[in-house]
Amino acid sequence: MIQKHGRYPYSSITSRPDYSWPDDKRLALYVALNVEVFSYGEGKGAGVAPPDQARSDSVYSWRDYGNRVGIWRLLELFDELDMPFEAQMNTAIYDECPDIADALRVRGTEILGHGTTNSNEQGHLPETLEKELIRDVTDTIEQHEGYRPTGWMSPWLSNSKITPDLLQEAGYRYFMDWTSDDQPFWMKTRKGRILSMPYPIESNDNRGLIWYHYSSADYADMLVDQFDEMLKQSKHQPLVCPISLHPFVVGRPYRLRPLRRAFEHMLKQRNQIWLTRPGKICSHIESLPAGVVPDA
Repeated sequence: MIQKHGRYPYSSITSRPDYSWPDDKRLALYVALNVEVFSYGEGKGAGVAPPDQARSDSVYSWRDYGNRVGIWRLLELFDELDMPFEAQMNTAIYDECPDIADALRVRGTEILGHGTTNSNEQGHLPETLEKELIRDVTDTIEQHEGYRPTGWMSPWLSNSKITPDLLQEAGYRYFMDWTSDDQPFWMKTRKGRILSMPYPIESNDNRGLIWYHYSSADYADMLVDQFDEMLKQSKHQPLVCPISLHPFVVGRPYRLRPLRRAFEHMLKQRNQIWLTRPGKICSHIESLPAGVVPDA
């Protein structure tokens, strides 16, 4: 027997009950904006440089571009296209770049828990410290936004063996760390369940452009092909098409142009899709009768 995680059983997408999104839409599209802060001279670097240069001035400043310039260009793009988005946000933003938090708030952006800084993972922490991290992040967001976040994405998708348990016990209704499906599904925790929200590994600008070395045009083509194929597939199953963006990556001028073209292509089908945020997807799943969505 192979080792198993015990969080959910196998379920083929073609064997599940059918349902639709609001207004009988079949494809839900959401954009995840990774709003992150990095500690100078320590912690994790990024795939743009060899590991021995990960904490260099050049890599730090390359990522710092995202908060100084890139995010503002992306906000302009979202405003131009009238596109909603969510922000998984390091809480260090509140101290280091408070005008970013203000700009997200005025747009009614859904804020997700995303650790304190993306220089650190959480999966290696002992239970007491991981629990403390989740609590501190949650309390900080509530203090500034006036509500407790319902969704979480761990820095670098790093999980301990009990991360889903701790999130559910802290009041989170969904998280985006497990990437095994195109539909949301329930995962078992030690005191209940938590919804696994589809999140992209490959249609993710940091992975595609930095790790896999796609060109900007290749990445835009990937997004278009992903969208077009999922729109076709969604005739048979309701699907979620997630897109993940990092301001320090796709916020560069030469990358914004192909990204704009990709979004303009998708928005031609605005009437056929549910352009939404993951919190609303979670609420819709929670409203469905028991047994419709795969359960742990």
